[in-house]
Amino acid sequence: MRIGIDARCLEEGRRTGVEEYTLNLLQNLFKIDKKNEYILFLNSWKKSQADFSWLADYPNVKVLKFHFPNKILNFLFWYFNWPKMDKMIGGADLFFMPNIIFGSVSKKTKLLITIHDLSFERYSENFSLKRRLWHIFVNPKKICIRADGIIAVSESSRNDLVDIYRIDPNKIRVIHSGISEKFLVLNRNDEKLVKVKEKYRLPYKFILYLGTIEPRKNIIGILRAYRKLQEVGFLDLNLNEVLNYKLVIAGSKGWLSRKIFSEIKKSEFRENIKMINFVKDEDKEYVFNLASLFVYPSFFEGFGFPVLEAMSCGVPVITSNSSSLPEVAGGGAIMIDPEKPNEIADAFKELLTNKSLRENLIKKGFYQAGTFSWEKTTKESLKFFREIVKNK
Repeated sequence: MRIGIDARCLEEGRRTGVEEYTLNLLQNLFKIDKKNEYILFLNSWKKSQADFSWLADYPNVKVLKFHFPNKILNFLFWYFNWPKMDKMIGGADLFFMPNIIFGSVSKKTKLLITIHDLSFERYSENFSLKRRLWHIFVNPKKICIRADGIIAVSESSRNDLVDIYRIDPNKIRVIHSGISEKFLVLNRNDEKLVKVKEKYRLPYKFILYLGTIEPRKNIIGILRAYRKLQEVGFLDLNLNEVLNYKLVIAGSKGWLSRKIFSEIKKSEFRENIKMINFVKDEDKEYVFNLASLFVYPSFFEGFGFPVLEAMSCGVPVITSNSSSLPEVAGGGAIMIDPEKPNEIADAFKELLTNKSLRENLIKKGFYQAGTFSWEKTTKESLKFFREIVKNK
């Protein structure tokens, strides 16, 4: 097979959920499959921020870089449904788009796409006007209808595709994302643990949130729960120990984050709240290992990588009982209603004061995270590639 892959999402060098999925899938795909020919489609007017030098190890993988201004190319895709990406790379049996983006593929070429979530449909109010307009012009529903096959990263995303877009369920395959092997419990004597702690000026004991700073992630709910925890610690002498735990909010700014920063600024416990604007990818496993517990009470997730990453690092997890998160977390986390900060606060208190509960949850988290791997994800995806091309 000759397979084209839209790798434009990697060009900025970021590592959010979509980029994490795409990079890990491609790295494992090229290790496993030495037979098929792969052509990566890239386009950037400016110099790409991503490093693709690692592809030199794979003779069956070729990179084609185009240098059109993105706004002009996107306009051509949107208004004229042209040019055809498969023709730009010299033809393909299958063209794979690992995320929704402006594009166009010939009818004769099979199109496979990955849908991570439909949060922009379920929670449009949590997106900026610019982002909502972007989704209107891209028209994800039209792309899903055109696609010959769709990978949904969770049953939750699959159900949304059927319920919201009325997509034929027979062309949707649920293939869970994996988790990087670098996320594991580290030796407490590891020198880099100390270096990372000093680098980010992390407290000795802390509750961690690590993800994009945006309303959908329910960070205001975390802040209100933390305030409740501190109040309980002051009022109950038997719970004074919870006052020793700081709150660390780490991640890059997302849409509509101003209100979140305003909430932090006016908090009476703001001196106990540490903000980290960006955590380097190579430091993430160390930050997780240093945390006392991890909280991720997002209103909506298509998958939720951080939950599994924290579990793999031996950190007890609190997450939401909504969207894909129960599916991903299984029995390895305390599930809360994201609309109720008091539930988050109660979970904080229980995990910080109940040693046996912590230990039991860590064991369950290990087991749950162990059921996800990029090798498994890649093999299932490659099988789906073959089925789509074969099904003419």
